[in-house]
Amino acid sequence: MPDITIRRATADDSKRLTRLVRGSRAYRGDYARMVDGYQVGGPYIEHHPVFVAVDEDGLVLGFYALLVDEAELDLAFVADSAQGLGIGRQLMAHMTGQARAAGLRSVRVVSHPPAEDFYLRTGAVRTGTVPHAGHIHWDRPELRYDVA
Repeated sequence: MPDITIRRATADDSKRLTRLVRGSRAYRGDYARMVDGYQVGGPYIEHHPVFVAVDEDGLVLGFYALLVDEAELDLAFVADSAQGLGIGRQLMAHMTGQARAAGLRSVRVVSHPPAEDFYLRTGAVRTGTVPHAGHIHWDRPELRYDVA
């Protein structure tokens, strides 16, 4: 496992985080429309707790965004080249710590269907299904991390 640092993202990370989202192989094929044109903008990063995992050279290996007011994990991505190295698990442990420090009792996750097993392996429990709507034409698993 690479030596990583998890730090608060800044607006300067916007382009790198956007590239990570748009380049994710998890969003190819039918799922591509979800990230087509998607941007992790500077104002978003400055407004929400967004944390990035970087290696010793500053390479972005993954990130997450926690919406504290909604008690929801909004974004979580690990670079394709870094998957399977435990970085996602470290990010979720960090996220639950941040949620706990913010006084949350639980964090909701509306998962990309292929990511559901990852969330379950990192401590989330399935709570239901969010039906398809709008430009999303598939149902999505709903999960929860208990952090209290």
